[in-house]
Amino acid sequence: MNRPVQGIALIVSIAVISVMIVSGQPPIPVPGQNQAPGGGRGGRGRGAQPAPQPVKQIAAPIPSAVEVTGPGEFFETFMGDYDDAKKIEIPAKDTYAKFSYEAKEYFVSGMTSGGTPYKTRIVIRKPKDNSKFNHLVLAESMHPSGNPWVFHFTQTYAMTSGVIGLEILTTTPAGLAAANAARYQDLVVPNGATNDILAQVGALIKSDHKDNPLNGLGVRKMILAGSSASAAVAQNYLSNAHMALRLSDMKPIYDGFMPTSANGQVPPIDVPTILVPTMRETFSGNGTTERDNDKLRVYEFAGMAHIDSRVAAAYYPDPCKYPISRYPLGSEMAVALDKLFAWVDKGVEPPHADRFFVDFNPDNKPKLDRDKGSLFALDEFGNVRGGIRNTYVDVPVKSFHVPDEAADPRIPNPHSSIAARRNTGGIEPDVQLCGLANFEQALTKEQLKKLYKSPKDYVNKVAQRYDELVKEGWALPVYREMVLAEAARVTF
Repeated sequence: MNRPVQGIALIVSIAVISVMIVSGQPPIPVPGQNQAPGGGRGGRGRGAQPAPQPVKQIAAPIPSAVEVTGPGEFFETFMGDYDDAKKIEIPAKDTYAKFSYEAKEYFVSGMTSGGTPYKTRIVIRKPKDNSKFNHLVLAESMHPSGNPWVFHFTQTYAMTSGVIGLEILTTTPAGLAAANAARYQDLVVPNGATNDILAQVGALIKSDHKDNPLNGLGVRKMILAGSSASAAVAQNYLSNAHMALRLSDMKPIYDGFMPTSANGQVPPIDVPTILVPTMRETFSGNGTTERDNDKLRVYEFAGMAHIDSRVAAAYYPDPCKYPISRYPLGSEMAVALDKLFAWVDKGVEPPHADRFFVDFNPDNKPKLDRDKGSLFALDEFGNVRGGIRNTYVDVPVKSFHVPDEAADPRIPNPHSSIAARRNTGGIEPDVQLCGLANFEQALTKEQLKKLYKSPKDYVNKVAQRYDELVKEGWALPVYREMVLAEAARVTF
């Protein structure tokens, strides 16, 4: 991808990360999308859900699709990663090469239920070798920032195991047209078309239609996920369209749902759902109190931020007041994704898990957490109690807190995507990004020496705890090498 197009992608990414959750509430809807229903931790929790009420069900029409190879460059929405160890930015093409994946673009044309024509695009990220496909599809609407965030966050798990990523454009295509008018000027996504597009694209992918890009590859199960704004899209679909828009045999189009970095209530539906709120959604007491039931799990991972600032290149150099969190969000979110795939594909019901513990007593909080209004119950090192555990909080060398703030004065040498949006009106990009990130505080050398006999002892404890978590089902073997390599770099 040439540099001008990449620059536009990055600028758009910062611009629309403004769909952030500033108070732990569900994200603001974007054009063509309705607000997802919200839930608050301080509200009344729900007990066992009643059975789904009968609704009028219709088969979603099958749209047409054609692969696009030009004119001009493909607009790559899979954003660059940041290698925290090597201190370098990694472009999408290098990530694809590492896992032997490829990205293919298709234009999809159809008609909404209201009789309005649309023409949108989908991007399929798949193994180059079709035999490596594990027959599971992770679908998500393109975040307004231009990224398939859930696939991006969980890329190591997804691409190692052979999951196909399906990215569906459900918002205005203006950013694409601005990047390459010759290629994208004919795209049209009318307001209110989101659910029809999601249903029809999903029905196409599960069909034996000649236009199905995955025809003959044996798609077995497909889930709809999303993070933040795209989670709102998924929640809107599961609330307002899932039970009505079906396959021709009236079976569900999507076999499960996984909204992440979100709080929304999950209504009674007939397929498994895992909701993944983060510390950002719950720190002020606004997290969901919805109870688990036979089709729902709510998973809160201790230490998890709204966005994975560890790998998002825009955070380098760090534009925030406190050191950005380098907690590996993706390795934890992948645990939820793996459990959801096992649930929908093999009928393996996932376990229930503790939510974050809260404590209304400000005397029990460090000053910074108290000043930020955090209700989390913290351990002696400053990490949240409860939630799903991991080595980063159970064998600590840092504590993770929410939210961060923009540096004041702001840094003079920010990432190009931040620099491009400074002083252009609206919320400053430094404020937006840092408000979505957690920050970390290093434990003192004195604390570390009390906890661990030596750096080698620390590594051994991390390895022991990680292996325990794998046996318990709360960690994945594919991330073990990464976790231990990071532990080996700790000195004190």
